[in-house]
Amino acid sequence: MKNSQLIMFFTIAFTIYAIGNLYVFMKGYNVLSHARMNRTFYTVVFISLATTFIAGKILESIHSSVFADILNIIGGFWLGFLLYSFLFLFISDIAGLLLRISAGSHLIIDYKKWSFIVTVVLSVILITGGFINAITPRIKKYDIEIDKKAGKTDDFRIAAVSDIHLGSIIRKRSMRVLSDMLNEVRPDVIFLLGDIVDGDLGPVLRGDLLAYFNEPETKYGLYGITGNHEFIGGAERTISYIESKGIRILKDELVFLPDSIQVAGRLDRDSRRHTGKDRLPLETILKDADRSKPIIVLDHQPVALEESKDSGVDLHLSGHTHNGQMWPLNLLTRRLFELSYGHLQKGKTHVIVSSGFGLWGPRIRVGSRSEVVLVDVRLTGRESR
Repeated sequence: MKNSQLIMFFTIAFTIYAIGNLYVFMKGYNVLSHARMNRTFYTVVFISLATTFIAGKILESIHSSVFADILNIIGGFWLGFLLYSFLFLFISDIAGLLLRISAGSHLIIDYKKWSFIVTVVLSVILITGGFINAITPRIKKYDIEIDKKAGKTDDFRIAAVSDIHLGSIIRKRSMRVLSDMLNEVRPDVIFLLGDIVDGDLGPVLRGDLLAYFNEPETKYGLYGITGNHEFIGGAERTISYIESKGIRILKDELVFLPDSIQVAGRLDRDSRRHTGKDRLPLETILKDADRSKPIIVLDHQPVALEESKDSGVDLHLSGHTHNGQMWPLNLLTRRLFELSYGHLQKGKTHVIVSSGFGLWGPRIRVGSRSEVVLVDVRLTGRESR
């Protein structure tokens, strides 16, 4: 990513974050009593919480440590609190305006006090429930048919895991849970659909976190692709670490599995921002593919669905969206992507987008689930004679 783009991105993100914090801060500040101690204590606590996420990321980039992890975790929960408190307070402001018009201003002071208290309580309840939801991943199962044959096999099982985001928040426990889930479903092949690492590699190396990923023996192997986050901490270094754990990362390349199953792994589309080079067109990657045999494409972001359809792909697997991670952000991802979550069939191409196993920022999921995708593929075609 060019320096100018990076500066603009962080400027916009910081401005939005600062405005949101200021809005919530002033709402609480104004409902407190006029006692100087109360307001001073509130101000100190609020500023401390509001700066934890930024401080954690800065410390993490300088030197990975448990203290930086703690700041990132606290800061993540604060991001969740900020989202929901902003939404609830904004709605209460609209209701307050209607109340002022209909009933006069004498009720407004009590209304503002109770709206702030209710906002804090509801936000904490949502964050608590969202945390419990986030740490209890599920198996999401799909059954699809492909009108082709693949050697002597009539069916096979895929386990697809996207957006693990290993780092300061997703650590050893999550890797053990993921390993247990994969061992339980016994897939024929495992695909890691990008964003295996959250960004800076320091927290991952400090705990050698991928060492705790103990996948089952599979018929066809274990493959991964890059996501946009693999490039944040330096793609070469990150990919080297991932591959040192026996995970083959496909970088705009096609591999041929036993039983004539073909898998194309694409570089993430954001790689251009970091490398200055475009990724290869899918048709180029598939130039040696046998179109009469099953073709699976792994592409982190669900953005090139039409390209997969036009290239005769049978199954396209993506992640990236987290299905919004926290409502109402899933309403935004639905507008940004043709398919932000679930299954869609475009012609003969099956598209599946996962909400991801891990998460970014807040360890919270509201209106979304952490998951491992399980795809049972049934081959219904006949061998050509």
